Amino acid sequence: MQRVVGFWGYPSLDLINKYKKKYPNHEWVDLDIDFGYPKNSILPDAYCKIVKNMVYNAIYLKDRIDVILAPIGKEKCDSGWFAAKLLKDMGFVVEESIYEQTTIRNPISISTSNLPLRKKFELITADIIDQKHPSYEQTKPQFGFWGVPPNDLSVLELFPDNTHVYGWTRCVEAGVPADIELEMFVDENVPTVFYAQAFCAKTQLAKYLADKYNGLYVDIDDFATNSVKYKIEAFIELR
Repeated sequence: MQRVVGFWGYPSLDLINKYKKKYPNHEWVDLDIDFGYPKNSILPDAYCKIVKNMVYNAIYLKDRIDVILAPIGKEKCDSGWFAAKLLKDMGFVVEESIYEQTTIRNPISISTSNLPLRKKFELITADIIDQKHPSYEQTKPQFGFWGVPPNDLSVLELFPDNTHVYGWTRCVEAGVPADIELEMFVDENVPTVFYAQAFCAKTQLAKYLADKYNGLYVDIDDFATNSVKYKIEAFIELR
């Protein structure tokens, strides 16, 4: 049974490198992702689905996880801090980190490429651990998607390939997950969907920016309903 290093968000690069050396044959599992593992009653029903994923996944994989790398600063959220404390109390080995530097940004290529939007998100999140920083053909934005990787990645398949990525996900590609100035940046006059996970503090930013830039504000709890998808499709078709 393969051993696991679990992580969420954007762990400090020092910790990533430390555990790559310590556990060279371990599988790295992004605990943010919904793998469909069994739920439990530890967290409230009305709570951020991504944080639920983090806790449910860790509990399901407990017999395989040797360490969890847990960002707890502005690059994640208070809920990440609470989850780290909860999992420590349950007996997990948790390495907390705060990675809030905003002075050096990596070049952005994936967010502004001509790749399918879902592929963009998958490459950006994978590159947190891989650290390959690939370069891709660039495209002028026809639409924008602002926010974190959604729990329901199928939402991203509604957008054309020349959709640019903004918000926290672009910050992740730039290596500055706590850079609020970059997180609030969008190209003006580009029709943009501002997405946040329901019950997440980032709904405040998403709603404000959607109003400011005449975009579409969307928050989704778990999986997108047909009505939400129809709303996004209508926004794309009409803009």
